[in-house]
Amino acid sequence: MTQHAGRILIVDDDPIVSGMLGITLEIAGYEFAEVNSGNEALEQLASLASESMPDIVVLDIEMFNGIDGFEVCRQLKANPKTRHIPVIFLTSSSVLTHEQQGFSLGAVDFIHKPISPPIVIARIQTHISLKRAADFLHDRNSYLEQEVQRRSQEAIRRAKELEAAHEATMIVLASLAETRDNDTGQHILRTQHYILSLASGLSAHPRFQKQIDAIFLNRLFKAAPLHDIGKVGIPDRILLKPGLLEEDEFEIMKTHTTLGYEAIQRALKQVRVNIPLLDIARDIALSHHEKWDGSGYPNGLSAEQIPLCARLMAVADVYDALVNRRVYKEPMTHAEALEIIVAGRGLHFDPDIVEVFVAQADDFQKIVERFSDQEEDL
Repeated sequence: MTQHAGRILIVDDDPIVSGMLGITLEIAGYEFAEVNSGNEALEQLASLASESMPDIVVLDIEMFNGIDGFEVCRQLKANPKTRHIPVIFLTSSSVLTHEQQGFSLGAVDFIHKPISPPIVIARIQTHISLKRAADFLHDRNSYLEQEVQRRSQEAIRRAKELEAAHEATMIVLASLAETRDNDTGQHILRTQHYILSLASGLSAHPRFQKQIDAIFLNRLFKAAPLHDIGKVGIPDRILLKPGLLEEDEFEIMKTHTTLGYEAIQRALKQVRVNIPLLDIARDIALSHHEKWDGSGYPNGLSAEQIPLCARLMAVADVYDALVNRRVYKEPMTHAEALEIIVAGRGLHFDPDIVEVFVAQADDFQKIVERFSDQEEDL
């Protein structure tokens, strides 16, 4: 491809002026094309591909075979395809208002007739240099925007993969804990949906609006399966005992809260990365047996000392234990379980959460029916 200093379109209905311009540009190494009317200029530019566009349009103001130069410039600047092309007006007029009008339409310069070749070349060289600098910045900005978008999409993809890996790891851990427990996999699913129902209902409460948002709900749902992960460390003779535990056995059973907490806390320290999902799982594992009045375990926390996620799990976990059969007990009815939880309002449970539980009670019953234990599970 032949190299040239730039590509110029000359628009002038005076063949003498356009001929002189053409000779001047050719000597200076520019590639050029000539048209003798504004209409022809617009038609030619409309037909060109972006890479074939001129670097500059040299445009006569006063043409008598169609629209004038001002109208051509106005249409060029109104068209996204051509608005970036610098326009230099040619004029034989010394009327100041012509220059004012031309600049207001977007022209970059004026060349007065009769033309002076050195002035023409100097003006064209200046504006081609400015255009190429602007084109470089535009291309650079476009590249940077595309690169930012690509990297953002890559970061989102990696974040989703990491989140999926976290979720899968938690499910695997919960499933391992389940294999050593009398509870079934359905218990994990039920408590997930109970706690989501409670938190969703609680999100409208003025006391919790700032704390409960879509992100919190998502993390809470995914963290819930690890609430009893610490039971992995409880001896089989206690964990699988088909009956009520002795006092000393129950003391050992209570350590599943601290065992779960310590396991998740060690993991967080080792990875040295902030993982809010595991923060919630850790708090639930440790504190879901604490009670509002301070009589729970392992730390005897009370009221709002207990993390919100653990207070939610307390209601979900107790309700599920009440309405489902275990090897050591028969299930209660939904109404009986509802009565017990309401009786624990302000004692065992956060009063506001119990209020939401009562309002969401039908949802809890539907969750039990949807994820009911099968005989083979038990």
